[in-house]
Amino acid sequence: MNKPSLLVCRAIAPEVIARLEQHFEVRANQADEPWSPAQLIEALQGRQALFATGSERIDSTLLQACPDLRICANMSVGFNNFDVEAMTAHGVVGTNAPGVLTETTADFGFALLLAAARRVSEGERYLRAGRWKRWQYDTLVGSDVHGSTLGILGMGRIGQALARRGYFGFGMKVIYHNRSRLEDSVERETGARYVSKQELLRSADHLVLVLPYSKASLHAIGAAELALMKPTATLVNIARGGIVDDAALAQALRDRRIAAAGLDVYEGEPSVHPGLLEAPRVVLTPHIGSATGPTRLAMANLAADNLINFFCGDGPTNPVNPEVLNGLAA
Repeated sequence: MNKPSLLVCRAIAPEVIARLEQHFEVRANQADEPWSPAQLIEALQGRQALFATGSERIDSTLLQACPDLRICANMSVGFNNFDVEAMTAHGVVGTNAPGVLTETTADFGFALLLAAARRVSEGERYLRAGRWKRWQYDTLVGSDVHGSTLGILGMGRIGQALARRGYFGFGMKVIYHNRSRLEDSVERETGARYVSKQELLRSADHLVLVLPYSKASLHAIGAAELALMKPTATLVNIARGGIVDDAALAQALRDRRIAAAGLDVYEGEPSVHPGLLEAPRVVLTPHIGSATGPTRLAMANLAADNLINFFCGDGPTNPVNPEVLNGLAA
């Protein structure tokens, strides 16, 4: 029996490639050469499966040109690179990789919060530039994290992990806003209190964004929302680019309408709004929230699990459009 054919779009751990080769005829882009949409379509011809990293756009144009495609597996928890409606219409299953990056990403969210609030990056640049000549009481004064109010917008797995760190580790008051309120038991476990979005914006000393990207969440934080925040507040985005209006944030930082920001994701990344590059008191990192060796390996293996189980098992465990699987079963 012939193995299904799989395209791996970007370089991943060699041991995951070796595992996939037991079940698929694999073409792997281990050179990590960037492909245009047209090149991706060409590489997918005659292939039934795609291993994606989140940067490959799967839309109706690609799906129409690749009729053999049956499954696209992201090795990220986000899947805004998928046109899920178009994939469902073409009978193509999409999967993501939730859970395995929760704690690592929450760690990084706190790292950004601390770095922005305590001006860590700014301090390093100050020192490296040879500007540190003596101690002064007001040099690079930042904001306290312990005992302050942590606001979380989006209270899924990562939001809850952040809440536990803030509440139990730093003695923070934790407030959150979500599409739906969490169960009482989860609120108790995380020390979190549900509030309206407006109260969240007005009350948080440090606001962390962890909500999924969708049309509804586009520019969920824009000029109007930034104007509601405390002038002493810190904003951290570890969710997805586009949730924040980057131009409005750059202006708010320049105008000192908020104190600081820590950003790991950007609208239109890998491009970064030039205003953010010039803004004061902002920590910028290149989408590395899940970037530890064990976590990236776990993400890749979960994507591989979804692919293998689709063809050789009981179906993928993390479908984003399970109705396609229901249709196949019927």
